[in-house]
Amino acid sequence: MPDDARHSRFDLVVALFMALAAVGTAWAGFESAKWSGVQANSYASAGADRAEASRAQTLASQQRTIDVVSFTAWLNALNAEIVADPSVRPHGSYTPNANAVSGFLFERFRPEFKPAVRAWLDTHPLVNPDAPATPFDLPQYRLAADQRSQQLVERAEKLAARARTANQRSDNYVLTAVVFATVLFFSGMATKAGGRRVQLFFTTLAGIALVGCIITLALFPIQV
Repeated sequence: MPDDARHSRFDLVVALFMALAAVGTAWAGFESAKWSGVQANSYASAGADRAEASRAQTLASQQRTIDVVSFTAWLNALNAEIVADPSVRPHGSYTPNANAVSGFLFERFRPEFKPAVRAWLDTHPLVNPDAPATPFDLPQYRLAADQRSQQLVERAEKLAARARTANQRSDNYVLTAVVFATVLFFSGMATKAGGRRVQLFFTTLAGIALVGCIITLALFPIQV
């Protein structure tokens, strides 16, 4: 093959390598930026969920305190009424007396708390030594704010995990862009080398690195 034809084909191959490397570098940079955006948004959402979870947990603590205080007040009032008149001791289902302090307090229990109190009264706690000590020990005692706090914490953990994954993918694309830069370096060295063997050596290195990068990019997830 004439030298001019050989050089022309060599220049074409090197130019193709450099063009593909440039396009690959641009694509890797674009995807790295997109995954960095996913990371930032996920961390921001996780932080917002954790803040909301903290507020929900604070609300749950306040509601639990209100329930404990109101239950204690009701129990003290009921005990005082039983001492004054033992016939009012509830042996079965409790029916609040609107004319009594205990009935007044019972009707003002929070709606979330009443099912637990009624379930507790169904165990005949005033006469049954095996009954739960308080309604707070029963599964019927559930706070929506507490459950919401737990859900928000779990969602925040998932978002944080997504952010860590996005960060790793962004780093992978950056690393691929660095390898593409070596393709440009080897291709440039191939054009400057004097000997044919040296040119072939650098061209081969550039080709291997380029193929590896293209395969790697094909396997990476894409964020658009």
